[in-house]
Amino acid sequence: MPFSLYTLIEASFPADRRRIAIEVPDRSRGRTSWTYGELASAAARASTLLGNLGLEKGDRVAVQVEKSPEALILYLGCLRGGFVFLPMNTAYRPDEVDYLVGNAEPAAIVCDPTRDAEMRDIAARHGTRHVLTLDPEGNGSFAEEAAKVLEARPVAACVSNDLAAILYTSGTTGKPKGAMLSHGNLAANGIALRDSWRFTDEDILLHALPIFHAHGLFVACHCALLSGARMIWLGRFDRAEVLRQLPRATVFMGVPTFYVRLLDGGDFDAGVVSHMRLFTSGSAPLLAETFEEFKARTGKAILERYGMTETGMNTSNPYDGERRAGTVGFPLPDVELRVTGDDGRELPQGDVGGLEVRGPNVFGGYWRMPEKTAEEFAEGGWFRTGDVAKIDADGYVHLVGRAKDLIISGGFNVYPKEIETLIDEMPEVDESAIVGVPHRDFGEAGVAVVVLRRGQTLDEATLIGRLKSVIANYKVPKHAFFVETLPRNTMGKVQKNLLRETYADACR
Repeated sequence: MPFSLYTLIEASFPADRRRIAIEVPDRSRGRTSWTYGELASAAARASTLLGNLGLEKGDRVAVQVEKSPEALILYLGCLRGGFVFLPMNTAYRPDEVDYLVGNAEPAAIVCDPTRDAEMRDIAARHGTRHVLTLDPEGNGSFAEEAAKVLEARPVAACVSNDLAAILYTSGTTGKPKGAMLSHGNLAANGIALRDSWRFTDEDILLHALPIFHAHGLFVACHCALLSGARMIWLGRFDRAEVLRQLPRATVFMGVPTFYVRLLDGGDFDAGVVSHMRLFTSGSAPLLAETFEEFKARTGKAILERYGMTETGMNTSNPYDGERRAGTVGFPLPDVELRVTGDDGRELPQGDVGGLEVRGPNVFGGYWRMPEKTAEEFAEGGWFRTGDVAKIDADGYVHLVGRAKDLIISGGFNVYPKEIETLIDEMPEVDESAIVGVPHRDFGEAGVAVVVLRRGQTLDEATLIGRLKSVIANYKVPKHAFFVETLPRNTMGKVQKNLLRETYADACR
């Protein structure tokens, strides 16, 4: 049956298309507001431009631009045209982008004008036909060409299983994997969140998240667009600007780092948020002390939820009812969860094991990685999340660990193997291990523990400097420690638990 996420989104727009969809209070130049009618028209022009360039349904559009309303319009245009949206972290270095473009083979790339030359080199290496530009103020060749479109093409005929987006998530092997998300996956999750969190067209969402990430693009934007709500659009999280805008908002979505920073000043109190109906937190575990301090300071309980790139949101603490610190709540509507042992069998309630999920939100697999896809799914369509969890007697889900050594720093995923591979390639290095340790601001941060080759020397500043030249800054370890040997068990496996204990205070 025909189904398009874009059609669903546009059908959710207010009957009065003159209502404001997005406003940008901190913009120095360019447009500062869009009505819902203008959003729909701009998405149609974006979609038509890509079609006029020769893109066909299913073609990928890779995007590495700073956050702007025009970047969101580009996303909506891709949905409308049946093109597959591929957002890339703005912190990615050229080598990281080169791999993603080579793997995804996009038909078009949209980048910041400052990256135009390097992106054209990458596009030429991989056969990408078009490179367009878009800056934070909404200027660039993409905007200029879209403005020339006079007659819009029709909405593409899609079905639920058609790809809507590919989001790359680095793997334990060090090579990023492209999670394939369909129109149906995103629609199911968006509707579940909108309804569970009681979004209406009277809401005003203060949006301070990046939109190259599922949290900011899918969770936040879909909730607003599928309810006809207004978004106050901030280019980034700025504590002072958030405090200025909070009195006008009803909902705020953040990562734990946002809440830690808000609590850092005495000017954040109950009076600032008295009118707010909802604060949500995700992308990284929210410390119980942050939850309790926020509640004591404001009288509001942060609603923590749990999701991942491959599945969107899986669970949420209740909108009505107890929001328990240290838990991620209950499965969302139509989402099934189970905890299994090493033999793959479901464990009794309260036992700790691997968390698996099944539902309409779960992705179709990894782009061009059928073996990896098969490896991550259990019989019956259950996706192995890689998280270790338990479900208590009341049904609340508790995340107690991560089976894949994932580090979540400031809401971004850091996979140790990727960084270890780069360090191990340094001529002075024999071997290395990356572990996550507590960090008050980022929640968690990576540190490198390094064994040098006999007779070689290397210092922390040099090692970190080399990494900063090839990978995004959030992946770079905060410290490097040099040791004679790494601790190993009887099977020869590095005991990262011991390293985490040894360096637990390194970033405090």
